[in-house]
Amino acid sequence: MPLSVTPGVEIPDSDVALSFVRSSGPGGQNVNKVASAVQLRFDLQRSTALAPEVKARLRALSGRRLTSEGAILIIARNHRTQESNRREAEARLTDLIKRALIPPKLRKATKPTRAARERRLEQKTQRRRTKRLRGKPGWDA
Repeated sequence: MPLSVTPGVEIPDSDVALSFVRSSGPGGQNVNKVASAVQLRFDLQRSTALAPEVKARLRALSGRRLTSEGAILIIARNHRTQESNRREAEARLTDLIKRALIPPKLRKATKPTRAARERRLEQKTQRRRTKRLRGKPGWDA
Protein backbone atom coordinates (compact mmCIF):
# COMPACT_ATOMS: atom_id res chain seq x y z
CA MET A 1 0.00 0.00 0.00
CA PRO A 2 1.54 3.37 -1.00
CA LEU A 3 2.50 5.82 1.72
CA SER A 4 0.08 8.77 1.60
CA VAL A 5 1.71 12.10 2.53
CA THR A 6 -0.97 14.60 1.50
CA PRO A 7 -4.12 14.18 -0.61
CA GLY A 8 -2.11 14.83 -3.80
CA VAL A 9 1.17 13.12 -2.91
CA GLU A 10 1.71 9.37 -2.48
CA ILE A 11 5.03 7.58 -2.15
CA PRO A 12 5.00 4.19 -3.95
CA ASP A 13 6.16 1.09 -2.09
CA SER A 14 9.02 0.64 -4.56
CA ASP A 15 10.69 3.82 -3.21
CA VAL A 16 10.52 2.69 0.43
CA ALA A 17 12.41 -0.27 1.88
CA LEU A 18 11.87 -1.56 5.42
CA SER A 19 14.28 -3.76 7.32
CA PHE A 20 14.06 -4.96 10.89
CA VAL A 21 17.04 -5.16 13.23
CA ARG A 22 17.57 -5.87 16.90
CA SER A 23 16.83 -2.86 19.04
CA SER A 24 18.67 -1.40 22.00
CA GLY A 25 15.46 0.23 23.18
CA PRO A 26 12.68 -1.03 25.49
CA GLY A 27 11.75 -4.69 25.60
CA GLY A 28 13.55 -6.31 28.53
CA GLN A 29 14.98 -9.76 27.87
CA ASN A 30 12.86 -9.92 24.72
CA VAL A 31 15.14 -7.31 23.12
CA ASN A 32 17.88 -9.93 22.64
CA LYS A 33 15.61 -12.26 20.65
CA VAL A 34 13.30 -10.06 18.54
CA ALA A 35 14.21 -7.66 15.74
CA SER A 36 11.82 -4.86 16.71
CA ALA A 37 13.76 -1.79 15.49
CA VAL A 38 12.86 -0.53 12.02
CA GLN A 39 15.18 0.93 9.41
CA LEU A 40 13.17 2.77 6.77
CA ARG A 41 15.10 3.66 3.63
CA PHE A 42 13.49 6.13 1.20
CA ASP A 43 15.26 6.25 -2.16
CA LEU A 44 15.18 10.00 -2.77
CA GLN A 45 17.57 9.85 -5.73
CA ARG A 46 15.39 7.53 -7.86
CA SER A 47 11.96 8.59 -6.60
CA THR A 48 9.57 9.94 -9.25
CA ALA A 49 6.78 10.85 -6.81
CA LEU A 50 8.31 14.21 -5.88
CA ALA A 51 9.16 17.28 -7.94
CA PRO A 52 12.86 18.22 -8.27
CA GLU A 53 12.50 21.36 -6.12
CA VAL A 54 10.78 19.33 -3.38
CA LYS A 55 13.60 16.78 -3.57
CA ALA A 56 16.16 19.56 -3.14
CA ARG A 57 14.35 20.92 -0.06
CA LEU A 58 13.99 17.39 1.33
CA ARG A 59 17.71 16.78 0.79
CA ALA A 60 18.48 19.92 2.82
CA LEU A 61 15.96 19.08 5.56
CA SER A 62 17.07 15.46 6.02
CA GLY A 63 20.57 16.44 7.27
CA ARG A 64 22.53 13.48 8.66
CA ARG A 65 19.74 11.05 7.75
CA LEU A 66 20.80 11.36 4.08
CA THR A 67 23.16 8.59 2.98
CA SER A 68 25.94 8.89 0.41
CA GLU A 69 23.76 6.97 -2.09
CA GLY A 70 21.07 9.67 -1.90
CA ALA A 71 18.62 7.76 0.29
CA ILE A 72 17.00 8.93 3.52
CA LEU A 73 17.52 6.48 6.39
CA ILE A 74 15.14 6.68 9.36
CA ILE A 75 15.68 4.37 12.33
CA ALA A 76 12.82 3.90 14.81
CA ARG A 77 13.34 1.88 17.99
CA ASN A 78 11.32 3.72 20.65
CA HIS A 79 8.60 1.06 20.94
CA ARG A 80 8.52 -2.59 21.94
CA THR A 81 6.83 -3.87 18.79
CA GLN A 82 7.82 -3.92 15.14
CA GLU A 83 4.46 -2.54 14.09
CA SER A 84 4.68 0.51 16.38
CA ASN A 85 8.22 1.25 15.24
CA ARG A 86 7.18 0.86 11.58
CA ARG A 87 4.32 3.32 12.06
CA GLU A 88 6.65 5.78 13.80
CA ALA A 89 9.25 5.56 11.00
CA GLU A 90 6.57 6.13 8.35
CA ALA A 91 5.14 9.05 10.33
CA ARG A 92 8.59 10.65 10.59
CA LEU A 93 9.13 10.26 6.84
CA THR A 94 5.72 11.75 5.99
CA ASP A 95 6.38 14.67 8.37
CA LEU A 96 9.73 15.33 6.68
CA ILE A 97 8.14 15.23 3.22
CA LYS A 98 5.26 17.51 4.32
CA ARG A 99 7.78 20.10 5.53
CA ALA A 100 9.65 19.86 2.20
CA LEU A 101 6.43 20.37 0.21
CA ILE A 102 6.00 23.89 1.63
CA PRO A 103 7.99 26.34 -0.53
CA PRO A 104 9.94 28.96 1.44
CA LYS A 105 8.55 32.49 1.42
CA LEU A 106 10.46 34.83 -0.84
CA ARG A 107 12.02 37.79 0.92
CA LYS A 108 10.97 41.13 -0.50
CA ALA A 109 13.80 43.64 -0.47
CA THR A 110 12.84 46.84 1.35
CA LYS A 111 14.59 50.12 2.06
CA PRO A 112 14.47 52.04 5.33
CA THR A 113 12.35 55.19 5.23
CA ARG A 114 13.95 58.61 5.27
CA ALA A 115 12.71 59.22 8.83
CA ALA A 116 14.23 55.91 9.99
CA ARG A 117 17.60 56.83 8.46
CA GLU A 118 17.49 60.23 10.16
CA ARG A 119 16.58 58.66 13.53
CA ARG A 120 19.51 56.25 13.19
CA LEU A 121 21.94 59.07 12.43
CA GLU A 122 20.58 61.11 15.37
CA GLN A 123 21.07 58.14 17.70
CA LYS A 124 24.65 57.74 16.45
CA THR A 125 25.34 61.43 17.08
CA GLN A 126 23.89 61.16 20.60
CA ARG A 127 25.98 58.05 21.33
CA ARG A 128 29.11 59.85 20.07
CA ARG A 129 28.45 62.80 22.43
CA THR A 130 27.90 60.48 25.40
CA LYS A 131 31.13 58.59 24.75
CA ARG A 132 33.10 61.83 24.27
CA LEU A 133 31.94 63.05 27.70
CA ARG A 134 33.31 59.86 29.28
CA GLY A 135 36.84 60.56 28.02
CA LYS A 136 39.63 62.28 29.91
CA PRO A 137 39.59 66.07 29.76
CA GLY A 138 42.10 67.55 27.30
CA TRP A 139 44.68 70.41 27.73
CA ASP A 140 42.76 72.94 25.66
CA ALA A 141 40.26 73.89 28.44
